[in-house]
Amino acid sequence: MKTACDTIFDYHQRTKHHLGRYAAGPDFLDWDSQPDPFRTFDGSARVELPLLGEVSQPLYAALYQPGAVAAQALTLSSIAALFELSFGLSAWKQYDNNRWALRCNPSSGNLHPTEAYLVVPECDGLSAGVHHYLSRDHVLEQRCHFAPPLSIFPSDSFLVGLSSISVRESWKYGERAFRYCQHDAGHAIAALRYAAATLGWQVRLLDSWSDAEIGTILGVDREADFGSAERESPDLMLLVTISSQHDAAVGFEANSLVESVRRGEWHGKANVLSPEKPIVWPVIEQVSQAGQKPRTQLLSWHAPGLPAPLDSFCKLSATELIKQRRSAQKFDGSTAISSRAFYRILDTTLPRAGLAPWDAIDWEPRMHLFIFVHRVEGLVPGLYIFLRNGHIKEQMRAELSAEFEWLPVSGCPGHFALFLLLRADLKKAARTLSCHQNIASDSAFSLGMLAEYQASLSSGPWVYRQLFWEAGMLGQVLYLEAEAANVRGTGIGCYFDDEVHDLLGLKTRAFQSLYHFTVGGAVTDARLQTLAAYEHLQHRG
Repeated sequence: MKTACDTIFDYHQRTKHHLGRYAAGPDFLDWDSQPDPFRTFDGSARVELPLLGEVSQPLYAALYQPGAVAAQALTLSSIAALFELSFGLSAWKQYDNNRWALRCNPSSGNLHPTEAYLVVPECDGLSAGVHHYLSRDHVLEQRCHFAPPLSIFPSDSFLVGLSSISVRESWKYGERAFRYCQHDAGHAIAALRYAAATLGWQVRLLDSWSDAEIGTILGVDREADFGSAERESPDLMLLVTISSQHDAAVGFEANSLVESVRRGEWHGKANVLSPEKPIVWPVIEQVSQAGQKPRTQLLSWHAPGLPAPLDSFCKLSATELIKQRRSAQKFDGSTAISSRAFYRILDTTLPRAGLAPWDAIDWEPRMHLFIFVHRVEGLVPGLYIFLRNGHIKEQMRAELSAEFEWLPVSGCPGHFALFLLLRADLKKAARTLSCHQNIASDSAFSLGMLAEYQASLSSGPWVYRQLFWEAGMLGQVLYLEAEAANVRGTGIGCYFDDEVHDLLGLKTRAFQSLYHFTVGGAVTDARLQTLAAYEHLQHRG
């Protein structure tokens, strides 16, 4: 009998791109059926959130210095800042007569399948309950009002829940959309953690909670409230705490909260995002069902003691850096970065206790980086590998091509597991493997994220989603660190999976490539106008 893990494995194989064919997707983009990027709940009471404006913010570099940012009080303004810097609009773009919004959390194709919810006890004008965040208007829509027992939430804490609307991605990407929804959830985890760090707050994924519990708390399982509207799949729940409460999540069970929302007063009907229904891809529902997470034990992995990350030379405030993040569309093909900047970028991908964003999750790194170095000063061009946990080296070495050199990189930080595998000009290979996209070859370096695939899924089919979350978190780190290094980055979701594995000489399916990313000197189209993110908010409400 076919198991849930079999379904996951089959989906992953089925949705790989190949040199001779691409994964199943639409033959053309039907613009009439593109889903609305903004979900609203008609009939819900709205709370307008204040904007950050000119409020003084910590430097981006301070986010990597434990204790450097004092914890802000839990107020409506601080909650508003958290959502503005994680899920809010960062800019509007205009090209000729076309206009679209950008957000602080990146998204595959800027399609934004992720929806964010606040679950909060009564706080500074906010009623206790479940609130949906509408980024377009920077408002909270109250979906549920409940009277929670005082013991439900740890002190000075609240929850942020995430869900996905897969049709937003499948409209463009077809069957591969489930992968991209999970990438975006990972970007969102890291975006929230960085935003919390600007307030001196902590974030932790409640990885023991089940999808069913999360779906009930967020109200996405309420048939009557959705009707013919596109459904949302529950993704995850995050605990936000104002002070450093390392054990705040221990003993925090979903049961009481589930009962509170079941007894609560619910309001609002979800809007229909696409009156002209897009193509349905049944395999997305199949893999979504197979990857549902039950209640599990709380994980207890702890990050190793590492030296502090290399200092950042960035002098921007965290707010400036977060809001200026963009996905590069084109690189100049000539900009190099220093080895110092390169090492700083890699260093921030390593988990450390108490530092964003990796302290938000409680599992050992399962993703490693293979890097096409094109233009990094002091490093010879070629293929490198960066292991994010050192004990995987022998297994990885046995799995990859026997022709690789595995030379330690002279001059890199002593705690790095960074190795030169192959000396070569790989710009053409990087471009070809990334679906013939020049951004992979014109950058300073391009990388792929190699997951400990089979071993991870042995813990349960839902871990497939967590692998992509980790890849998305890596992507958010790389985005911000590229900006901090005065260059730009962009995620690459389109690559030829098995051809990448052939280059690496992978012998089995023990490791799989889940996401690519590239960093370099960006070229800006002068015809593309950037507009103020919230200029339209004078009309909100």
